[in-house]
Amino acid sequence: MSWRMFHHLPLQELILAENPLSCSCGVRWLQLWAESGRAALGNQSLSCMDNENPVSLTDKEIKDCEVPEVQITYKDLTLKEGDSINLTCLITGTPQATGYWEELSIEPNPVVIKGSESETILQIVNVSSDYNLKNITCRGENEAGFSEDIVQLSVMFPAEIVFLGNVVIRHHHCIPFTVDGNPRPEIKWQLNGSALVLTTYITINYIDDDHHNSTVVHCCLDFNQPTHVNNGNYTLLAWNSLGSDTLSHLEVFMDPPGSFNPEDPILGDKNSTQGGPVETPDEHTFGIFMAVALAVCACIFLSVMLIVLNKCGRHSKFGINRSAVLAQEDDLAMSLQFMNLGSSPLSSAESKLDALKTNFIENPQYFFDTCVHHIKRRDIVLKWELGEGAFGKVFLAECYNLIPEREKMLVAVKALKEVTENARLDFQREAELLTVLQHEHIVKFYGVCTDGEPLIMVFEYMKHGDLNRFLRSHGPDAKILDNGNGQSFGQLNLSQMLQIATQIASGMVYLASLHFVHRDLATRNCLVGHNLVVKIGDFGMSRDIYSTDYYRVGGRTMLPIRWMPPESILYRKFTTESDIWSFGVVLWEIFTYGKQPWYQLSNTEAIECITQGRELERPRTCPSEVYDIMQSCWQREPQQRQNIKEIHCRLQALVKAPPVYLDILG
Repeated sequence: MSWRMFHHLPLQELILAENPLSCSCGVRWLQLWAESGRAALGNQSLSCMDNENPVSLTDKEIKDCEVPEVQITYKDLTLKEGDSINLTCLITGTPQATGYWEELSIEPNPVVIKGSESETILQIVNVSSDYNLKNITCRGENEAGFSEDIVQLSVMFPAEIVFLGNVVIRHHHCIPFTVDGNPRPEIKWQLNGSALVLTTYITINYIDDDHHNSTVVHCCLDFNQPTHVNNGNYTLLAWNSLGSDTLSHLEVFMDPPGSFNPEDPILGDKNSTQGGPVETPDEHTFGIFMAVALAVCACIFLSVMLIVLNKCGRHSKFGINRSAVLAQEDDLAMSLQFMNLGSSPLSSAESKLDALKTNFIENPQYFFDTCVHHIKRRDIVLKWELGEGAFGKVFLAECYNLIPEREKMLVAVKALKEVTENARLDFQREAELLTVLQHEHIVKFYGVCTDGEPLIMVFEYMKHGDLNRFLRSHGPDAKILDNGNGQSFGQLNLSQMLQIATQIASGMVYLASLHFVHRDLATRNCLVGHNLVVKIGDFGMSRDIYSTDYYRVGGRTMLPIRWMPPESILYRKFTTESDIWSFGVVLWEIFTYGKQPWYQLSNTEAIECITQGRELERPRTCPSEVYDIMQSCWQREPQQRQNIKEIHCRLQALVKAPPVYLDILG
């Protein structure tokens, strides 16, 4: 019974009891298996026939029968491309073994030079880099079994850039490239002919750094939130002691912001200096006139709006009332971004206006004697671009004379992409709405700039960006994601996560008190500032990275279905109760460090789970007290969901006395 029948099989059990085995060299392999305790034989008591007498196989001595020994001899396994090498394989054993080299599918093919029975020679002429770190195996076989010896060549060759591709978006922007060479090449990047300085926002990430099997290294030049200032011609240089290689690639991350100069005041005011904006007497007089005129117009417009909204509340085809908002067209099903800043793609000015009408349930007090604050264009100095959405672009800027106690301060500036009549109307209504919303956990709106183009809105700047990105970069997978946001807080603990949740709940209590329906509450639409202050609001900084959070319906409507309750998915019904459901999902996001709800499912599968009553599983780091709050938000009947005030109180109590929680899996 030859070993050749069985050695390559993944055997769980090999039953050989009561077989008439012969006590010959042909069963020596079974003795070796039994001695090594190989699981396939188990505890079988095997015997063999010796002169027609059964003898225990483990006790029988089989003479002149041993597994062959194999050894590859060589002078030097390190050589350069184009060199030649002979490898000699020595085979010893009784009975006499047969030796051979395992086939290699590499060019140029090696040539086997037969020697005596005890040795065989492999000759490789004009060695190529394809041989690098590949297993070269010599094998010897006889009746008792087989053995083998393996060597690897180290072929030295010049550095080579194998691949340089177009930018791709993973967790961040990446220019993928692949380098090869032995010794391992050093690499360096240039931008427009000058050395590229690597920072926490521009890094080299080694995607595949396994040098045991290959000299090829796959890398990414990673960019965290690149802007137009990162546009240019990128040149990769790779070199080692044997040679070098270069390759260039033109990359445009964003279009430049039109007439804006990131270092000068908007419109390039000739009288401006580095010390701050300067204006002439004529400009000052004209500015006062324009400010007064715009203020009067805004107040008149607001008064008209009060009357129109009251009438619309009673007679509009949208059926707006104090307790529910039921959209009857696809546009109304679109999830309006709070502050309408474009994290989700918005299709048109009309749909945004319709959504704005439905976000407020009829309540005239929203528009009481409120005038939008107008900011002079020369008081705004752009620094760099932060993000882009369907509406336009967002910039970090310095703003002068915004508040009395500070000469200048950092702000986020939203610039409107198109200035059509509908866009202007939308812009005006949005500004009026934002002026009314004032709360410590709602991102502060400072005012607008409408003298000239583009139309601009000015918001509070939140230095740590959106909450979803912040959670991921301060969670257990931060090193894998490596978003470059820094680790000022390290991994968030239970107390900090409860503080984040409580602040969002506080903002939602305020919105609910105004009968405001948010319709797209999610961590991507919350922002994080200094000292872990969290506020509801979004400046489009996420751009396309969150496009998978939305589900396209009817061509252009985008719905955040993973955050929506059954009544919103099935009937497009959005209420303060549907916001409570979304808040439960936000809690789940916080305690999973920013994972996407139902991440293991497609959009259609997620819709099926939600509408059939399935709930998101309890996150591993989530105490039962917090999961109870989530489940109270996910009651199928809207009226059975706990109201946001009670939820806020429960979270406040947990902040004061955090539950004792042991992560036994951590």
